[in-house]
Amino acid sequence: FFTIQPTEIFMSNETIKMTSGEYVPIEMHKVRVVQKLNLLPIEQRLKAMEDAGFNTFLLQNRDVFMDMLTDSGTNAMSDQQIASMMVADDAYAGSESFNRLQEVVEEVLGTEYFLPAHQGRAAEHIISQVFVKKGDIVPMNFHFTTTKAHIELAGGKVAELFTDDALEIKSDKPFKGNMDIGKLKDLIKTHGKEHIPYIRMEAGTNLIGGQPFSVENMRAVRKVADENGIMIVLDISLVCENMYFIKMREPEFMDKSPAEILRTLCDLSDVIYFSARKISCSRGGGIATKNKELYLKMRDMIPLFEGFLTYGGISVREIESMAVGMREAVDWNVIRHSPEFIKYLVDSLDKKGIPVITPAGGLGCHLDARGFLPHLSSFDYPAGALAAALYIVSGVRGMERGTISMDRDEQGNDVPSEVELLRLAFPRRVFTLSQVKYAEDRIEWLWKNRELIGGLRFTEEPKVLRFFVGRLEASSDWPQKLLAKFREDFGDSL
Repeated sequence: FFTIQPTEIFMSNETIKMTSGEYVPIEMHKVRVVQKLNLLPIEQRLKAMEDAGFNTFLLQNRDVFMDMLTDSGTNAMSDQQIASMMVADDAYAGSESFNRLQEVVEEVLGTEYFLPAHQGRAAEHIISQVFVKKGDIVPMNFHFTTTKAHIELAGGKVAELFTDDALEIKSDKPFKGNMDIGKLKDLIKTHGKEHIPYIRMEAGTNLIGGQPFSVENMRAVRKVADENGIMIVLDISLVCENMYFIKMREPEFMDKSPAEILRTLCDLSDVIYFSARKISCSRGGGIATKNKELYLKMRDMIPLFEGFLTYGGISVREIESMAVGMREAVDWNVIRHSPEFIKYLVDSLDKKGIPVITPAGGLGCHLDARGFLPHLSSFDYPAGALAAALYIVSGVRGMERGTISMDRDEQGNDVPSEVELLRLAFPRRVFTLSQVKYAEDRIEWLWKNRELIGGLRFTEEPKVLRFFVGRLEASSDWPQKLLAKFREDFGDSL
């Protein structure tokens, strides 16, 4: 394919070059509502981490300074979204709020049929239950945790057909989220198209650093799908960032609008689903399609699991805000914000030799825990240990995306993850540049003292999606040593 070109080519007009030569992302919005933050002393942060079982999901928000756990439901809503919530029609059935949302979905995605669901994983559940049967296999460019769980619950398995360079930590490849077309053809030949209910493409591969796929790759997947009579399911939860990278990195689309890029991707798909908590900065989700037959196959599942067809378990106020948010999802000033802040942090850390996923992707900055903590094995849970250590020294809450995020195999053995990442998510329009610089400083200090960080071990381990509520403990007294070194270097500072 082609590689990333000089920085100047891949900067939007709102990224300003300073007199020092540094590129700085500029916020194209102003802050009018603020929320108080707490930065606890490090002793209290260590206590909070211990109480949370060294699982950042179990931390209380009151104990968190910068919440970089996820962008799901944590994006800042616009003034137009908040205003729209005041005109919601709260009818149980036939709500005008739903009609407005359906019109926007058709306008933005180009689909005639829409099913609401209370969030993205609910949409995954519907799709899996309707189309996946025992013995099926679902090829995808990379799995997401809940996607994999729902497919397996329905009796199927996932096949990750990522390209050979997808897991490279330091890279100049622009589309590491591409599907390997050769592997796709081989899979169909080996298992038979009758055992493949659909091909799933995730726009912005969450678990390998928010890396995008190209339109060229999507077209190649479509060609194989058509040759074999297989449908394509597209997860557009993180499509805003994927659109950003297509526009900035794929020559054919540099002069296209985000709306045109999104319609191009949707036109290549049979079923589209999303988490509104991500794509539209509201709460909810949905499934969209142009195909009436596919729509009817899924329709009856909505009243059974979600709610009536015109609300699907979503508050009508959120439905109104979702409609506004879907239009804002193709606004360049909305979609460019997070990728450019992420790039700023990734580039700053990379220049200091700190191992991060490059090129910078969407969703967040991803620290390479294996490179950060080479003295720990996958069974020491290095990404989880790094997440705990960063919170202790900074109050920054990130998310482990490594072996803890995997489930054990049928024999009860740990399954090492292909990559061990600490994800620092960037919710849209939430953090200031000074806060990003603070996170950078504490990461740098942790890098210089990385030999102090030890491993973790489970004390309470659920069988499925253990990363959500599992509890761990430090395998040695390394957190206390980290605290002592912090006090030695920073004195009474927080």
